[in-house]
Amino acid sequence: MRREGRWRPASEPEGIGRLTSSRIASDDIAVGQPSPLAVPGMPLNIPNEAFFDRPAASVAQDLVGMLLLFDGVGGRIVETEAYDENDPASHSFVGRTARNASMFGPPGRAYVYRSYGIHWCLNAVCEPDGTGAAVLIRAIEPLFGLDVMERRRGVADPRKLCSGPGRLCQALAIDRSHDGISLVLPPFSLTGDATDHDIVIGQRIGITRGADTAWRFGIAGSRFLSRPFKKR
Repeated sequence: MRREGRWRPASEPEGIGRLTSSRIASDDIAVGQPSPLAVPGMPLNIPNEAFFDRPAASVAQDLVGMLLLFDGVGGRIVETEAYDENDPASHSFVGRTARNASMFGPPGRAYVYRSYGIHWCLNAVCEPDGTGAAVLIRAIEPLFGLDVMERRRGVADPRKLCSGPGRLCQALAIDRSHDGISLVLPPFSLTGDATDHDIVIGQRIGITRGADTAWRFGIAGSRFLSRPFKKR
């Protein structure tokens, strides 16, 4: 399907809402530099907290195609999954705990947890404060700071740098210390271009409860997905 009616900010303050930039080679990006923007001459939208104060499934679909960077390193989001408080697969289904407290808001913050005691996973908190909803960032297409990601991951194949939530967090050096911080302020940078992508939808990965809920979203044909979508 081709996405229609994508979110746009209600107002765009001069010099903030619409930006353009030239493509910058990854070798020119140093950790800590201001975030580059990837598409030459393309107007960009910068999400604010209102972007996230919506149903998780809507946010998950609209995040696909956006540029996510952390300290100047990152790329284009190609795969997401949505979770909310009524979803038995969601961490928030059991209520607020010390581990999942950040998932309950406010919207636009990071919820970072460790999966199976091994890998960190980055989520974008959604819906009104106190709700318990988030979007798991499953994979990105690495575009900026590839040399940094390769050192952190110990692999050179760009398809293996960020194709999965654990790989992504290792490549971007995101861990529990970043739990609860804003996704719309440094060191995070989140920008969305006006490009329409063909979006595929499917069942989420690695869960047993709520497995039939089609809340996984991705860019059709991307080589950087954590796992191919099943053909219908």
